[in-house]
Amino acid sequence: MTKLKLSALGQLGPDVAIPHYDPRTLTTGIVHFGVGGFHRSHQAMYLDRVLNAGGSTNWGICGVGVLPGDARMRDVLKDQDGLYTLVTKAPSGETETRVIGAIHEFLFAPDDPEKVIETLAAPATRIVSLTVTEGGYSLNNATGEFDPTGADIAHDLQPGAVPRSVFGLITEGLRRRRERGIPPFTVMSCDNIQGNGHVTQAVLSAFARLKDAQLGAWIAREVAFPNSMVDRITPMTTDGDREALLAQSGIEDAWPVIGESFTQWVLEDHFTLGRPPLETVGVQVVADVEPYELMKLRLLNAAHQAMGYLGLLAGYTYVHQVCRMPVFVDFLLGYMAREGAPTLKPVPGMDLDAYQHELIERFASPAIQDTLARLIFDGSERIPKFLLPVVREQLAREGEISHAALVVASWAAYLEAVQGGETVPPLQDQRAAQLLRAVRCEAAQPGAFLDLKELFGDLGENARFRAAYLAARESLRRHGAVGAIEVLEAARQAAPAQSLIGHQS
Repeated sequence: MTKLKLSALGQLGPDVAIPHYDPRTLTTGIVHFGVGGFHRSHQAMYLDRVLNAGGSTNWGICGVGVLPGDARMRDVLKDQDGLYTLVTKAPSGETETRVIGAIHEFLFAPDDPEKVIETLAAPATRIVSLTVTEGGYSLNNATGEFDPTGADIAHDLQPGAVPRSVFGLITEGLRRRRERGIPPFTVMSCDNIQGNGHVTQAVLSAFARLKDAQLGAWIAREVAFPNSMVDRITPMTTDGDREALLAQSGIEDAWPVIGESFTQWVLEDHFTLGRPPLETVGVQVVADVEPYELMKLRLLNAAHQAMGYLGLLAGYTYVHQVCRMPVFVDFLLGYMAREGAPTLKPVPGMDLDAYQHELIERFASPAIQDTLARLIFDGSERIPKFLLPVVREQLAREGEISHAALVVASWAAYLEAVQGGETVPPLQDQRAAQLLRAVRCEAAQPGAFLDLKELFGDLGENARFRAAYLAARESLRRHGAVGAIEVLEAARQAAPAQSLIGHQS
């Protein structure tokens, strides 16, 4: 057994890849907010590749945590000299184990917000990146506008407040750079939001304008916000993962990361102060990310929502269990081919049909042990961003909406199961109270769930979508999750039409 430390790297077996660079020589070029499993399996892994290939040591990552739960990451990385183990697993079961050293420092903002701000303001910091989840952008899902009412945001907008939020800290860092005549860093979102660069520009400059109108205008004008698309399935680390790593490689790592072997990063080449040579280590650096971004959000991410609620209602726990059931595979491919894909733009170099089947292969891999419960976390942020844009476009073009309507209905049915104390994973959503209240109203007022304007906007007023949703809810009550899918498919084969779910019995 070898406890993961810089001094112990030479003791690891030949099956474990270790850094070819000395992490102690790294200096901060990138400040990253949101050091979770995905960042460590994805962006930090790509920076590790750059450094291993002889890239400049001034592109080290300084991670920043702002949430109370981030204190554990602070403690683990400090105890392990910033090192962690990344284990990737192919669908065939083959694994690769690598120690990553690209995160050379971690700052827990509540400990010392001033140090975080000064790191942001330092001339050496050239990129600030984000994986703060879809809910971390203070967006109103119905309007797409910045929402300043969150507790930390409201606090940070008070005169003289010491920043608590990501946007508060970044804005103060940029203010000091502007004041000192230092060019602004690039702000690079790596979250699953359509036009994530544009969204980040809009919300950060809106926040800054509320603090200082001139500063907000300067940020909107001078700061680069590249769009990006990121992809690697990364389940939450379990005690079993830690035990398996210890048994197989002899590494004692308090917080390893497990990910699939597949990885993709499509990045817009738009940076104010340069960037690492990411195109040399597998990143697709392009002029326009949007086609790739829509492909991933509306196929992969929306499919996750499609299988998550229906799979749990059918009694399954893991993603691979669902994706080895022909009825679910047909449903997912049906959604992707007939509803998601028609709303996409041409994607350079991509065969969309092959991509859809590759997704099923990835989902069906038992090596990853990804849980359905992970997929439905914060559904009130994910469904409005991944699935509802598809519904809107399909309604506008008079396309099919049957699969998407059943997904929304399954979301409501899951909430109803939570409300009723049934054996389903607990609801983890920042809007939990609103969601459960809306579902309670469904008994007396069918369709009340769709009246949550903050989530559905005017979709709930669309007669065709409302009818499809109500028919899907009734089908779920009568036939259960699997039965509702089978009824949908039978209706499609009998009478292929635009709002098939309305024909269910």
